[in-house]
Amino acid sequence: MRTRILITRLSGLAALVLVIGPPGFMPASAAQAASECSMSVTLADWGENSTADIDVKSGEACLLPVGIRGTVTDSAISQKPAHGKLKKLNLTTFEYQPKAKYKGSDSFAIKATGQGPKASGTSVITVRATIK
Repeated sequence: MRTRILITRLSGLAALVLVIGPPGFMPASAAQAASECSMSVTLADWGENSTADIDVKSGEACLLPVGIRGTVTDSAISQKPAHGKLKKLNLTTFEYQPKAKYKGSDSFAIKATGQGPKASGTSVITVRATIK
């Protein structure tokens, strides 16, 4: 078992809190965040569709930012992946995680609406994933 000791202040008094969990246990706040996906993308302007290619290790998550210049006003998953999970974290960032032990290819799409310096509209970014 792993033991963690946390010290906090409550109403001017110090309190000692002992947290006990199984090996490998880590509170969510201390968990490592996923890193940005390794990607090759040619982004169009708002209102135009684009494609991206990413490489990711089996079972490991990575972050996909909506990288079109300007301001994103709305975003959503428009096509779910067949071999993993895609999760919207906020207006401009999605997290993709392929299934553990799966190796091969996957694809999904993200729809984003926004306004840039030259155009505005809705774009669909189709992502082709290579899982290693």
